[in-house]
Amino acid sequence: MRRVKLYNPFKVRMIDENLIREHLALERTKLANERTLLSYIRSSLYLFIGGLAILQIKEYAHVQWLGYLSLVICVIFISIGVYRYIHLNRKLHKLLRTEKNDASRDEEFEPDL
Repeated sequence: MRRVKLYNPFKVRMIDENLIREHLALERTKLANERTLLSYIRSSLYLFIGGLAILQIKEYAHVQWLGYLSLVICVIFISIGVYRYIHLNRKLHKLLRTEKNDASRDEEFEPDL
């Protein structure tokens, strides 16, 4: 069984060649999770800017409620995005810990050749 060294800027791990596919799938999931968080932040900023712009227009005072609604939705968006990011990140860490424990058990019983 060949061991492959995968480089992470924060930590170097040795991984079995058979587990590369699963490891890369987890890395893609982490990146997708970060991308999703950034899209929530972007949408929240758009709503924030739009809400402030509506509140600054004095001729249309009867639609200021729309500006306040936009600001409230902005806070809801950022809250949902951060919650989902943290939730999925914890799931991935738990999965990686389980994977690491399984790998260490396999190494204990692996015969030396």
